Amino acid sequence: MRLDRTRLAAVSAVALAVLFAGGAVTVASADRDEAPATPVSSSADAGFARDMAVHHQQAVEMSFIVRDRTKDEEVRRLAYDIANTQANQRGMMLGWLDLWGLPKNQSGVEPMAWMGMGDMGDTGDPDGAVMPGMATNAQLDELRRASGREAEVLYLKLMTAHHRGGVHMAEGCVQKCSVDIERNLAQGMVDAQRSEMALMADMLKERGA
Repeated sequence: MRLDRTRLAAVSAVALAVLFAGGAVTVASADRDEAPATPVSSSADAGFARDMAVHHQQAVEMSFIVRDRTKDEEVRRLAYDIANTQANQRGMMLGWLDLWGLPKNQSGVEPMAWMGMGDMGDTGDPDGAVMPGMATNAQLDELRRASGREAEVLYLKLMTAHHRGGVHMAEGCVQKCSVDIERNLAQGMVDAQRSEMALMADMLKERGA
């Protein structure tokens, strides 16, 4: 039996709440007498914003791919929600880097070095998977070639792994980031993506995977 729209709506509500909460915190921060010190380029705040922007961009890409490869409305709605939420969050993080006067790319620094694991952040995969959870170029090509149920299952598996890596990174920001609004956004990512992983596990079971 297919999952009803109530479950998908609940996940969407979590994601939207994260975005609205971020906006609310921005307004509240503007009213404070003293703004927090601007993060430096080597800070966890800057590192998380850079790395998660890259991580999110691939999730958006995969979501748009699967929307063209299946007519299943359940998967298409989930893909739309993920693409919309992560594109908005990515814009927020890149906007913070602009506000802080910091570069969006930092040469010579390994991904996730701000977490104290730069040697682990680089997967060593020459096929494009620069951070844990990210799909390789070969996997993205496979998704582009797939259709119907095959595309749905591949997308759900790739996105589950992608979310798992994203949650790990967001938890790092919750522990290490110093800017309240960014730390709050990271915690919202953890909550929303864990909820989506549970949903995707159910969707995979429905498809015999």
